[in-house]
Amino acid sequence: MLPSGLRRLGCASATSSSLRALGRYRQSGFGAGIVRCQSTISSTSEATVSNDESSNAQFLTLPQLRSRPRSGIPVRMLILGAPGAGKGTQSTRIREHFGVTAISSGDVLRRNIAQGTDAGMLAQRAVSSGELVSDELVVELIRNELVTLPQSNWLLDGFPRNIAQAQALDAMLASTNQSLNAVVNLVVPEDVILHRIVERYVHVPSGRVYNLTYNPPKVSGIDDVTGEPLEHRPDDNPESFRRRLQQYHEVTEPLLDYYRRTGVLTSFAGTTSDVIYPMLHAYMDARFD
Repeated sequence: MLPSGLRRLGCASATSSSLRALGRYRQSGFGAGIVRCQSTISSTSEATVSNDESSNAQFLTLPQLRSRPRSGIPVRMLILGAPGAGKGTQSTRIREHFGVTAISSGDVLRRNIAQGTDAGMLAQRAVSSGELVSDELVVELIRNELVTLPQSNWLLDGFPRNIAQAQALDAMLASTNQSLNAVVNLVVPEDVILHRIVERYVHVPSGRVYNLTYNPPKVSGIDDVTGEPLEHRPDDNPESFRRRLQQYHEVTEPLLDYYRRTGVLTSFAGTTSDVIYPMLHAYMDARFD
């Protein structure tokens, strides 16, 4: 039986009672379940942790979620999910609300290539020849990022992508006493993701992502911050998405079992990032308060 405060929460409520309930739920040893969010016909979103009786809930808008830096337990987080599930969007919101340093493997790779570092030049040669960047090189790039953050709160986005990388990450973190204490998995229906990526535009230098339906730029085709043009990725189409999704199922999805066995995995299900984030926000408030 779940704590009463978790039977049904307003997706963005994050009230003190719900946070305490979520904390008790995690401490009870059942934190590896799926926290679900469902959209009703009236477009009111509700977070549910199990099939339970409906009850009245107060709903707040996303901007009303409070922001504050982390204290106490350090955040050592990894965010997982299928391509297009919203990992970058959630990482940005966590960074802005909680003062957590977000490390995107793609951003790190692009920065090193642009700066012409030794690792960046090796990566550029692999990319130019159509090869995958080696696990060893990606691990080294992430290691270089983490050694600069020994006392900071951080989350990883886009790494690890397979079991070999996860094992290398575990060994690296154990050597610096920074072991992962939270792995978040975003569960979004595949048909929703497909519609999302077809409408996705990106500001390549910064990695900022826009969607024509639910997160459009203020000026069509232009980045809100820099005024530079946005790009539609050539592989953001149904055929490429299905190939990437198949690769995810084969290579990356086994990470869920890997982290489930360690007891640090929690999955959040919903149809949009705005639906999922308030649950994630409440989880972080309860887990790292």
